[in-house]
Amino acid sequence: MKITNESGPLSVRVLACCMAALLGLAVGRGASAATTRITEAFVHLGRGVPGVLYLPAAPGEKSQIAIFIMHSGADYLTFPACTQMAERGYRVLCANGSDSKSGFTDDESIDRMLLDAKLGVQFLRKYPGVRKIVLWGHSGGGTLMSAYEDIAQNGVRICQGPGEVLKCPNELAGLPPADGLMLIDSNFGLAATFLFSLDPSVTRADSGMKLDPALNSFSPRNGFNPSGSDYSPEFIRRFLTAQGRRNDRLIAAALQRWALIKAGKGLYSDDEPLVIPGGNFRGYDNRFFAQDVHLWSHTREPRVLLLPGGKRVTEIVHTVRVPANPASHTHSLYRGALQTTVYKFLTTYAIRVKRDYGYGEDSIRGIDWTSNYGSVPGNVEGIKAPLLVMGMTGHWEYMAAETIYDHSRSSDRTLRYVEGALHNYTTCKKCEKHPGEFGDTRRTTFDYIDHWLSKKGRFLPAVERSEK
Repeated sequence: MKITNESGPLSVRVLACCMAALLGLAVGRGASAATTRITEAFVHLGRGVPGVLYLPAAPGEKSQIAIFIMHSGADYLTFPACTQMAERGYRVLCANGSDSKSGFTDDESIDRMLLDAKLGVQFLRKYPGVRKIVLWGHSGGGTLMSAYEDIAQNGVRICQGPGEVLKCPNELAGLPPADGLMLIDSNFGLAATFLFSLDPSVTRADSGMKLDPALNSFSPRNGFNPSGSDYSPEFIRRFLTAQGRRNDRLIAAALQRWALIKAGKGLYSDDEPLVIPGGNFRGYDNRFFAQDVHLWSHTREPRVLLLPGGKRVTEIVHTVRVPANPASHTHSLYRGALQTTVYKFLTTYAIRVKRDYGYGEDSIRGIDWTSNYGSVPGNVEGIKAPLLVMGMTGHWEYMAAETIYDHSRSSDRTLRYVEGALHNYTTCKKCEKHPGEFGDTRRTTFDYIDHWLSKKGRFLPAVERSEK
């Protein structure tokens, strides 16, 4: 089987023949009239770091741009953007990070993620024909890619300041920078995501079974309704205040344990296991804005909203999402607790909050976005490269887009929303008032990204003016 008609690196040409078939990768799948056939090849980036390189079968001008996609923990080898953007003419590298080496948990330290991402950027820098590299951060991938580019552009000093909960290691020095960053329904960062998911009703540090009923967001007495909750302003204030205070206690306790570990007085010489009941952000259980759609319901300012058929409007952008997450798993170790280590918690999940921490319909307040290098709004403050931020209005992660955009210091920054799209860019059918209301949201999303990437003078050479 012919994998590519380009003279790519030896690792691509040799491994492609045997691995592409094993991975079951289809060639030229589902391309529309505006797309092209593609080829796919397995790439070994490093120990435990696999990748798949997606290439347009007939490279054109846009193939000078390579898109690099990696998540902070999930399998992204066949993420939809891999094929969709290759079909639109770009080279796309989709990769997975290496497994945790601790043997205790399946979560990954942000430091390890960043070093894994470095391998992908190094690979693309050496790939024939690639002139520009643009990072793609989706969901937790926004944490990874924004932290990567911030450190790559500014050095480790950017994550070793006095305001960091825990300073990043010197091992992260020398990350090669990319040329652009796209945060396509990124979250706020793993640290803030943990904060928003933390159950403040937990009363014991070692158990998910003992809860304070006055702080239980799943209690009907507090406003919970599995079909859609409507919490009172008083309960929202009480819940978020308690959430911020529990977050403070967890950080203080972890810093104390870390000091003992460094002094040789810990349970182990290098790190310690840490289990946090009601802290599993992957389950989304305690994000009560998921049940009460009045929270995080619209942007603060008028923004550009992309509609079906290439149409767009500028307005206050409202979410169209429906209530979700009708059950708590705080009682469960596997589904409700964050199983991590002291070091991973401090570097990856710990972010400081202020006394006024809270949120409402259109904003979040009281978070020190620069206190953790896993914070997307904090990271983009140091990134000068072109930045595209997009939010999907059929899911709550869309709320992060405006905050990220407002914190950006790039002179070339763009913010767009896709009406009716879910977190994975597909159409939210449950959100539609009538079938087809939102059209094909994946096509709307990927077509706009294609438009942004291919604008002359951004990553491709500017159009030369003809002489009169």
